[in-house]
Amino acid sequence: MEHVVNVHIEKLPEGVYLATSDDVPGLVAQGRTIAETLEIARDVAKKLIEAQDGRKSGIARLGVTAESFDYPLILGA
Repeated sequence: MEHVVNVHIEKLPEGVYLATSDDVPGLVAQGRTIAETLEIARDVAKKLIEAQDGRKSGIARLGVTAESFDYPLILGA
């Protein structure tokens, strides 16, 4: 099953990048580059989602459309 997760990336004063997500509670990842941070965030998100699926709770699934919402738009070349 595929999940779409919005991730917030910020550069910390120490020069590293931090990824967090409101979509996946507990998701925190840090890396030296944006690419490394996203890779770590992807792995952490997968594990957190698997753990939530095992408990049958937590992460919201796609379904009801709200009046307004955020949507990640992926563009190809």
